[in-house]
Amino acid sequence: MARAFLIVLDSAGCGGAPDAADFFNGDLPDTGANTLGHIIERVGLNVPHMDALGLGAAIRLSTDIATPGLAAEPNARWGVVREISIGKDTPSGHWELAGLPVPFEWTYFPETVPAFPDKITAALCKAAGTDGILCNAHSNGIKVIDEFGEEHLKTGWPICYTSADSVLQIAAHEEVFGRERLMQMCADVAPLLHEMRVGRVIARPFIGTERADFERTQYRKDYAIKPPEPVLTNWVQAAGGKVHGVGKIGDIFSMSGIDTSVKGADVDLMSALNDLVESANAGDFVFANLVEFDTNYGHRRDVAGYGAALERFDVWLGQFLPRLRKGDLLILTADHGNDPSWVGTDHTREQVPVLVHGAGSGEIGICGFSDVAASIAEHLGIAERGAGRSFL
Repeated sequence: MARAFLIVLDSAGCGGAPDAADFFNGDLPDTGANTLGHIIERVGLNVPHMDALGLGAAIRLSTDIATPGLAAEPNARWGVVREISIGKDTPSGHWELAGLPVPFEWTYFPETVPAFPDKITAALCKAAGTDGILCNAHSNGIKVIDEFGEEHLKTGWPICYTSADSVLQIAAHEEVFGRERLMQMCADVAPLLHEMRVGRVIARPFIGTERADFERTQYRKDYAIKPPEPVLTNWVQAAGGKVHGVGKIGDIFSMSGIDTSVKGADVDLMSALNDLVESANAGDFVFANLVEFDTNYGHRRDVAGYGAALERFDVWLGQFLPRLRKGDLLILTADHGNDPSWVGTDHTREQVPVLVHGAGSGEIGICGFSDVAASIAEHLGIAERGAGRSFL
């Protein structure tokens, strides 16, 4: 019986989304955004193992952008997948990759100050045990700590902010405010936000004593809406297999259909994948998200850093591929774009590559996100297909 591995390179899009004009960073539509293509244009990219799986070919299929240095003849199945959910965020992308396009519209907060309605602000204050909150506006995780971190240390008020995603994020100092207190605050307010169809409440702990040395820690936790219908993780469990979540997968699916969960920095997650390729049993599904491409380089608009991270992953991939067993399926893809050359700091609406090792070779064309789930289900001998069709 086979095994399946799905690794999501968070935000590694390849442009070409036909509805990109409907999504924005500030006042600029995402038309023309191309995370991988623009990295190649600006700093080049040396990723021979991903290129051999079809990365360069997939980027060229998605748009007409050139890919100098990525010209390998693919030895795997390769193509592009396109999202239909009305979102360019983590839950939308992962739910649809797991076979369920989001069946409703998310709630987003306006770009006003304050951003949150009074009932949410009151709930945040009650959960924190404070007289107020800081920020209450659109921001990003690095900027907001720089701007409000010192005031947070003085007042004890949590830093609450949002973005272009359907999200409410809460930053607080691990020691002064307390990590467990932060987690409990997020857990307390999450049901209210979920009832409003806000996709996630995210705890963002940080450390440091002043602006110059504030730093977010690895103990981020997402409190996400549970998918309203069974998805790939549930299908695998129902068929008798185990599902191993690596990275924030457990949080994204509220642990629905997840048997084991490992979190940490990307380097630790790649080590966990090395362990799982040895220990996972026949019929098991390993579902991984490597988030640092997005958090450390996409949102920070760090083109060179993003490219270097992809090259480090490719080195690891070259060591991982030979460890796969006969009959294993490995799929590499992404959940949205986050073009580090683009304006603003938010995600970008893009198609994403899909690279398939262990199922022969050849172009699969432009498919849907849900086709990834259907293909994994077919490989594992599971009848369910969700909203997708297998490309195997």
